[in-house]
Amino acid sequence: MKLYHCAGARSFRPLWALEEMGLDYDFELMPFPPRFAREGYLEINPLGTVPAFTDGDLLMTESSAICHYLGTKYGPTDLVVGIDEPEYGRYLNFLHMSDATLTFPQTIVLRYTMLEAAERRLPQAAADYAQWFASRLRGAMKLVGPEYACAGRFTMADIAVGYAIKLAGLIGLQDAVPENAAAYFARISDRDGYRRAMAREEGRSIGT
Repeated sequence: MKLYHCAGARSFRPLWALEEMGLDYDFELMPFPPRFAREGYLEINPLGTVPAFTDGDLLMTESSAICHYLGTKYGPTDLVVGIDEPEYGRYLNFLHMSDATLTFPQTIVLRYTMLEAAERRLPQAAADYAQWFASRLRGAMKLVGPEYACAGRFTMADIAVGYAIKLAGLIGLQDAVPENAAAYFARISDRDGYRRAMAREEGRSIGT
């Protein structure tokens, strides 16, 4: 297995999952955007997006799907909610919500405040999508359980949703994160798996 990762990108989700599961994997930390900055990346991932994850001949490009794949392919693990569990549907809903509802508006903000050349930036579009994210995050937190997203335990759903809260802080949307969401993220990120993933991203050994 190999994960291609850019610091702060959605590939942090599978990185966190890999560390939570203690799996062996190869890792490449790339400059962003890799389709321009990493020679040959489009041959690895024709979409040019991050992440790219390979497992033998398999290529996967969607961060939350990779998390679910890891848990079901290399489990059993409590990080996956099983089809026979009452909250299986909620678990799947959070996995998809994390990108389709939460991370999507953040990518618009990121593009039109940071990534585009100055003359192509769209402050009004960025502000509109920042408001969209804030509204959706408030709604999502009404669906999250008292401690974890679902099933009464830490799962891949927490990794998926938690990353969206983490990303908000990286792109200047801290004010869009309500107090309950900040407390939720502090709780789910206070884990050895998260700390190991951060250390891997930063190129340091755990504990340094």
